Amino acid sequence: MDALLRAQEAAAPEVGQGRLAEYIPSLAAVDPHQFGMVVASCDGQVHAVGDADVRFSVQSISKVFTLALVVATEGEGIWDRVSREPSGNPFNSLLQLDQEAGRPRNPFINAGALVVTDRLHALTGGACDALCDLMRRESGRADVGSDPVVARSELEAGHRTWALAHLLASYGNLECPVDQVIHEYVAQCALSMTCRELALAALFLARDGVLSDGSPFLSARQAKRINAVMLTCGTYDSAGEFAYRVGLPSKSGVGGGILAVIPDRGVACVWSPALGPSGSSAAGLAALDAFTTYSDWTVF
Repeated sequence: MDALLRAQEAAAPEVGQGRLAEYIPSLAAVDPHQFGMVVASCDGQVHAVGDADVRFSVQSISKVFTLALVVATEGEGIWDRVSREPSGNPFNSLLQLDQEAGRPRNPFINAGALVVTDRLHALTGGACDALCDLMRRESGRADVGSDPVVARSELEAGHRTWALAHLLASYGNLECPVDQVIHEYVAQCALSMTCRELALAALFLARDGVLSDGSPFLSARQAKRINAVMLTCGTYDSAGEFAYRVGLPSKSGVGGGILAVIPDRGVACVWSPALGPSGSSAAGLAALDAFTTYSDWTVF
């Protein structure tokens, strides 16, 4: 795919430029000079370049899948507890959560994702297990799982995450005990996958909610709405820049991955660990910008 090669070329000057997620010690030790990208189409084609088969910590990309699991299990009730608006603040903001009486601005900032994980855990008895089951099934890899080293590193450094969870609990917006929610959430974020595995796992969002075996997971309306929230909120306070440059529903993570959905066409996943100012991969943004420029895989 010519557009994929041009995306790799456009990203090359940005690879290694920026900073690692130094507040999570295990992520601070990753080699920043890596780049991989995969495009998986709804008709079964998969194209890859670079380090597409190197596993990395998916971090906040996992939030897309936990949200989908909650919506698939019980419909749209989660929106009574979480809003759908861009935050305009850092993803771990305590101030905004307190100002808005414990109702997170959207499900992709940390406070919102904690509420989603809490609900998934209440529904399933094991939020991370439910997530891993979905990712293994859709990626076709039975060895997909949470990295205990990364999880332990996050637990030890996650003071703001604990603070957010306790603040949510103080407003009555957690069902499960705080320590359970935190451990499930951290394990979820420590999921380790490749670009190829993530792209395959997310194809249901491009197929109107239909899983790889042809069974319905989400309704077309639900898939559309999750994609819409990704477009407006999936890259934190740089969502406007992503919409301007990439024009696709996207979700980034501080592990350096970015997942982008092209409805009815496929999914792109890019990974390069060095982060730009907003906490998303600098090379990943450049790659997706070029990919949508040189291909017709865009919603605009």
